[in-house]
Parts: sequence; structure tokens; C-alpha cells
Amino acid sequence: MAVPKRKMSRSNTRTRRSQWKARTPDLVTLHVGGREYRVPRNLVAAYRRGVLPLPE
Repeated sequence: MAVPKRKMSRSNTRTRRSQWKARTPDLVTLHVGGREYRVPRNLVAAYRRGVLPLPE
């Protein structure tokens, strides 16, 4: 594991941490049983197979 040689300043630490951002998931339209659902793209196959319950 990398170990820093010097202490990192508070402003540099916070600037580095602020770059980690969560993104909103890509939602796609899925038709199941005549109804339309908006679900994340990576879970479409699971919803089609019935592994995950469909959102209300």
C-alpha cells in the first residue's frame, strides 16, 4: 500500500475527496406485462427474468 512521505494539507485532502461524485443511473424504458417501467440499464435483464420485483 502506498504511504505518503508528507502530510497532506486539509484543503488538498478536501479537494481530492470532492472529485468522487455519484452519478444518476441511466434509466431505460422497459415494457413488462403491458406496463411501462423506467429501470437502470444494468438491471434490465434481471427485471425481465423476474429476479427483481418491478418498481411500483
